[in-house]
Amino acid sequence: MEQFETIVEMDAAHILNVFGEYDKYVKKLEKYLDVTIVDRDGGVRISGSRKHVEQAEAILRQLLELSKRGNQIQEQNVDYAIEMSMESNNDALLEIDGDLICHTVSGKPIKPKTLGQKQYVDAIRNNMIVFGMGPAGTGKTYLAMAMAITAFKNNEVERIILTRPAIEAGEKLGFLPGDLQSKVDPYLRPLYDALYQIMGAESFVKNMEKGLIEVAPLAYMRGRTLDNAYIILDEAQNTTPAQMKMFLTRIGFGSKVIVTGDASQKDLMPGVNSGLDVAAKVLHKIDDIAFCTLTSRDVVRHPLVQKIVKAYEAYENKELSRERTRPQQRDTKDNSYARKGKGRFNR
Repeated sequence: MEQFETIVEMDAAHILNVFGEYDKYVKKLEKYLDVTIVDRDGGVRISGSRKHVEQAEAILRQLLELSKRGNQIQEQNVDYAIEMSMESNNDALLEIDGDLICHTVSGKPIKPKTLGQKQYVDAIRNNMIVFGMGPAGTGKTYLAMAMAITAFKNNEVERIILTRPAIEAGEKLGFLPGDLQSKVDPYLRPLYDALYQIMGAESFVKNMEKGLIEVAPLAYMRGRTLDNAYIILDEAQNTTPAQMKMFLTRIGFGSKVIVTGDASQKDLMPGVNSGLDVAAKVLHKIDDIAFCTLTSRDVVRHPLVQKIVKAYEAYENKELSRERTRPQQRDTKDNSYARKGKGRFNR
């Protein structure tokens, strides 16, 4: 195969960021695209087959532009750029990077990191109720919290209400020691973590004391009307249909709702339908309600987490297809026995 070569000009200030520690990002590109990448005299030389060299060049130019914008290149950026290049979508990273939601207290920008996350954030901006569904690590809750805090800081809403079903305690929190807050806190820790990072501990405590941020189990939403609030229901796969209906009918004027959940992590009793599943069937045609499904491609935690999620997805899909074929096999056997029996009877 004829070798092709090209050079990408890159300042030394960006090479370490783009190449990664011990050149691990470049080594990943070399492995996936079967090219050779060498840093030579202020330029990056790429050699290999023409198609793969052009793919590697497009990825390096995207990573370089991210670096110029002040981003710290992460392995997830490289993995996603490779995945998008396989689909001939070479501008995905830069398009996503342009959507800034807010900054953490430490100054870190919060942005969607995949096209799925970008669609999720856009749906939140454009709809009153959004269901964000997907596996762990896809940023469902974190992005929802970032959008809620941004709206609160911009005075678009008067308060933030965070809730989730305390399914591990069967909603019977009375048996746990302490007041309501201490009973609920362990179940709402992921929401607190996001609040501390984005809002800061001092601001969070101050707004909690004023009642502008409320954290409560889903059972305590009954009988209320929630006006001018940003409401997030987390772990919604653990709601019953009755609980989900109760929650959605609490929404008042000027409010926005985000419901997040992972259908593969239900903790409900066997035979109990998930309120999230039922809502997806009942509400999908109603205007101003959006459903966003994130997948293993949108996992932004450690790359190993993405591999774990993909492995479980493949296993669960295999099991599901096996379950679907079993009734057909039983029907075939039953029909076969019936035909044999009918023949003997006729004789």
